[in-house]
Amino acid sequence: MIKIELLKLDKQQKKLSFILKNANAAFANAIRRNAIEEVPVMAIDDVEFRNNSSVLYDEIIAHRLGLITLTTDLKSYNLPDKCKCNGKGCAQCQLKLKLKAMSQGVVYASEIKSTDPNIKPVYPKTPIVKMLKGQKIEFEATAILGKGKDHTKWCPGLVYYKNMPIININKNCENPDAVVEQCPQSVFEVKNNKLVLNKDNLLKCHLCNACVDICEPKGAITVDKNEKEFIFYVESWGQLEPNEIIDEALNIIRDTSNEFIKEIKDKPAKKKTSKK
Repeated sequence: MIKIELLKLDKQQKKLSFILKNANAAFANAIRRNAIEEVPVMAIDDVEFRNNSSVLYDEIIAHRLGLITLTTDLKSYNLPDKCKCNGKGCAQCQLKLKLKAMSQGVVYASEIKSTDPNIKPVYPKTPIVKMLKGQKIEFEATAILGKGKDHTKWCPGLVYYKNMPIININKNCENPDAVVEQCPQSVFEVKNNKLVLNKDNLLKCHLCNACVDICEPKGAITVDKNEKEFIFYVESWGQLEPNEIIDEALNIIRDTSNEFIKEIKDKPAKKKTSKK
């Protein structure tokens, strides 16, 4: 049975780490890919400028607006292609954001007014454009749910993993200080003139084998990877909490698998015709 062991959840830094046990590389990669490509988040997709006398062209500002991270409420909005309006645009699949600025100085994301108080810029101090005296900018933007596989502005964050390291010290290492100095992740330490593992940093090992190459005699240290355990790291851009990203990715995998099973069951098997 697949198990998940939580290592750390930092909601302030929007980071999550956990160990996936009793799995394989295919399933681990399915979680990673669905998390960054299939989990939908909100982003600005269309901008209508009413006025823009700033130094930046409409296209440049529109591009910057598209990359502003917006808080996302997956329960209140649908993907356009799954909405009852068939993507024509309604309150269930899109929302409007407006901005009107005429004062000199930097225009920040906090000045964007949303029709939904739950959907707003994650980082209010994100600069949009710097205005000079007498310049104006006014626009109305439309935000929709989208997927990272279609555009990076809909990517919810960074998700990556590595195999659980298996490190064994088989013999007494003749140059323990050199091994400690060579390891970039401080996985080893010296106690009573002997090389031992630093258990606090063991999971930081990224299997570079620097310790194996420098330790004397050869073979005193062996480094391998556990093919059934994976250490995951999730860094959210802010649209969703990191644990929400993984939860949604697992839900997508489950739904896709159920659809695949249903498709197989519903389709009748082709009869083989015997050749005469």
